[in-house]
Amino acid sequence: MTDRSDPEADRLWQEFHEFVNMTSGELRDFLMAAGSGEEASPDNPGRWMPELGQEVLKILGKRKVDLTSDDLETMRRVVGIAEDAEAHAASAAQDDRRRRSLMAVGHDPLRPARTED
Repeated sequence: MTDRSDPEADRLWQEFHEFVNMTSGELRDFLMAAGSGEEASPDNPGRWMPELGQEVLKILGKRKVDLTSDDLETMRRVVGIAEDAEAHAASAAQDDRRRRSLMAVGHDPLRPARTED
């Protein structure tokens, strides 16, 4: 569990959720499709889903106060991916392989940015 007053966790939570623009349902569907290749097993359909994507999916189902230190590390990794994606934004939108790798962690670069109300 995280400290309710941890500014680092608050910042990380905000940056993570700004980057992850897919819903948990969209991400789950994408990961299941990505993991449904030849190696997939009917007994364990999620077995071949990308691990980082599975971790993101778990975080999307949590409240901030329920985050573990492993969750925070995952969020740091995703924020790092976000920073790299921002630096290469034009190519991410044009390269389908790169787009799919970003979608595997919950970010669709072709989705319009959220607007603040």
